[in-house]
Formats: sequence, C-alpha cells, structure tokens
Amino acid sequence: MIKVIIADDEEVIRRGLEKITSRMDLEVKVIGSYGNGLEAWNHLRELKPDELDLLITDIKMPRMDGFRLIEETRGHFKQLPIAVLSGFSEFEYARRAIRYGIMDYLLKPIEKAQLYDLLNSVQEKQKLNPPESVEAAPVSPEGGEHYVVEQTKGILEKEYNHNFELERLADKVGMNASYISRLFKYKTGQTITDYLIGIRIAKAKELLTGQPELKNYEIAELVGYSDPVYFNKLFKKICGMTPKDYKSGYRPSGR
Repeated sequence: MIKVIIADDEEVIRRGLEKITSRMDLEVKVIGSYGNGLEAWNHLRELKPDELDLLITDIKMPRMDGFRLIEETRGHFKQLPIAVLSGFSEFEYARRAIRYGIMDYLLKPIEKAQLYDLLNSVQEKQKLNPPESVEAAPVSPEGGEHYVVEQTKGILEKEYNHNFELERLADKVGMNASYISRLFKYKTGQTITDYLIGIRIAKAKELLTGQPELKNYEIAELVGYSDPVYFNKLFKKICGMTPKDYKSGYRPSGR
C-alpha cells in the first residue's frame, strides 16, 4: 500500500489526483489532502517513517508554501519520496526543489502516465528497501542539479557497454526516470540516449584503431550493441563512414 499526502490549494486538483490514483492498478491510499502547506506539515510531522510513502506538494500555497513544506519534511523524513506539483512550466522551480532531493516534478494538468510512473517507482522502492533503510542519492544544496547530471554521466561512462535501461539508471541516481531525463536535457542540451551513443561511438573509434584485429561484430558487442548491422548504420550516420573505412584510415574529402 502506497500512503500519500497531497498539498495543493486547488481543491479540484486534489480531488482529481485522488480520483486518478483510485483507478490505477496500484494500491494507493491518500491519507491526507490539504489546501495549504501548514496543514499538511501538521499532519506529516506526527507520522512515523512507515506511515507515509510519498508527499505530493504544490509550490504556491497560502500559510506555508511548497518549498518550506519540503524543507520541513526533509528535516523529519530525510529519505521520503517527494514530488513537486506546479502549474509553472519554468524549470527554475524544479531546479530549486532539487536541492531537497525531490523524486519528480509534475506539471499541471497532470498526465496520468507520469503519475503512474511516479507511484510505480515508489512501489519499487518499497519492495527493495524498508522505510528505515532507504538510501537516496545525496543531493548537495550547492549545485544539486550539477551533482545529479554528473553522477548520471559517470554511470553512463562506466556502464556504456551494458544494455541501457532508463529505469535502472534512474534508480541508481535515486530519482524518477522522466524527471532525470528532463533535467539531463535541460543541463546538457542532449538526451541521455544521445549522450550514451556519443560515448559508445568514441569507444568504438578507440577499438577500431587500437585493436584492428577485432571483428566488426566484436567491437559492436564491446560497446553495447548486439546487432552489428545496426551498429554499422549508426556509426556511418554519425561519423560519415563505415567502421571498416575508419579502421583503414579513410577520410572523405572535407573532413
């Protein structure tokens, strides 16, 4: 059972979230629904770690805004999954919220698929870790977004030859997959997939020139591609030549 507290000053949003979650094939129970951060905090601070699994909070609310609620919550539940809910599309809100290690950033109107992904991620964490031992990725107040992006890059550079799974990567970083995808693109200008392809092609080039005895399919497998035909096409698309031509030192004119 996923136990959730919702804080949003729009009643229609709160009721909508409750209605959507009740129709999902997940066991979700909204144990508190509040129109301002202070009421939500008054409930939350009385709970024990195993009595709450997720906080979904708006940013702009009366009496206590979402940032203050998140800050207070972090002092009480250091590892509680938190999702920010906002009608503001500016990513600055997410950038500030990430200082507190939020799990996801949901834009109004809420997409059912994104909400499902969030709840499913919380459920997975429940299965993997009991409440007392959950360890989320550390996020420093000074440049938390930079830390997350650099951690993601580090994982990709270390595991480039493995089968890529966004959910597994997100779990290692300690964030929701859709959230980390948006953050990575915002900070680097590249999608996670494109960044990974860049690493793999660079490694392939090193192998082509450094170990010319290797077969094309062997190099493809070493950099994470089980299909050598696909690897060939991708390499040519990016480099303007086939792996074979690259190995032989061929360079088309103008390159």
